[in-house]
Amino acid sequence: MAVPHEIAAGAIPFVMGVVIASMLVLAVWWGMRVRDREPGPPDPEDQPHLPESGPVHEIREMREPDEVPHDGGVLLPHELRGFGNIRSHTAKDQTPPTWSPNSSGGFGSGSPGHH
Repeated sequence: MAVPHEIAAGAIPFVMGVVIASMLVLAVWWGMRVRDREPGPPDPEDQPHLPESGPVHEIREMREPDEVPHDGGVLLPHELRGFGNIRSHTAKDQTPPTWSPNSSGGFGSGSPGHH
């Protein structure tokens, strides 16, 4: 029994469409099963709260670097304070630096600089 060419040419795309639609339905079904196993959203009491003292505000202060020892020794990472950055302490002068009108801008800033 021979199948006419026109019927086969129409049946192949139809079968491919059914296969793709079935795969999409299975993917949605699988995703719903996975989502049902996940925990729900947190309750309002599980959310972070402000501390008793109120909100924490930014502290601005001028810092000065600590002197590096000049005894020729080497500081190892576990001997550094903080996060391994340059050690610093609060500066005596807490006035923030201001822009000087006679100084030039950064390199390539387009400023004509001081003549």
